[in-house]
Amino acid sequence: MFSNLIHLFFPKLCNGCNVLLLKNEHCICTKCRYELPFTHHHLLENNEITQKFYGIIPLEYASAMLYFENKGIVQQMIHNLKYRNQQEIGTILGEIYGNELKKNNKLETIDYIIPTPIHKKRRSERGYNQITTFCEALSKELNLPIATDLLFRKKHTTTQTRKNKTDRASLNQEDFILENESNYANSHFLIVDDVITSGATIEAISKKLLQVNNSKISIVSIAYTKL
Repeated sequence: MFSNLIHLFFPKLCNGCNVLLLKNEHCICTKCRYELPFTHHHLLENNEITQKFYGIIPLEYASAMLYFENKGIVQQMIHNLKYRNQQEIGTILGEIYGNELKKNNKLETIDYIIPTPIHKKRRSERGYNQITTFCEALSKELNLPIATDLLFRKKHTTTQTRKNKTDRASLNQEDFILENESNYANSHFLIVDDVITSGATIEAISKKLLQVNNSKISIVSIAYTKL
């Protein structure tokens, strides 16, 4: 009864369309789940992400889960995940995508998941890294550890979503630092980000991680924005 009263005064809304969730729905309504714009990159060896970084980063594997469109379901979900502390969105999406990715044998050689790091000032302001729950769900589904003591962001910048393409391109590998890299020699890293737009963040992180002795790189993101 108490939970019903909570729901009455604080109704749970869909993180995709803001409609009232039904009793058997959680976080995202059935309609939004059905309408999620999946890329199906994980089924395509030569997909949009691999093409984007071709000749820039030597990738073992790359994919994005969803297409990101202005004023679309995915934009709303990412906004709620990133700025409204709706971290359960990352968990649900990670469970869905992790279940698909574990069917792909190209991921069998991955050793560690690398969440895209945010600066400690940003973490202090927001209270969390928006990609954490997505990574945790992938970790569980793929049975892979998350490396939390290797890659750190040393430069605090304004959010990438508010920058134009030229500004994003100014991000470079020196904005990140490595620690304990000798512990990670001969590793295959899976870099995980929320949204790939210009690709500048992923490029910078990849080039930094490739400084680890005999390392390999793969990429997964929640969403991909077509420019």
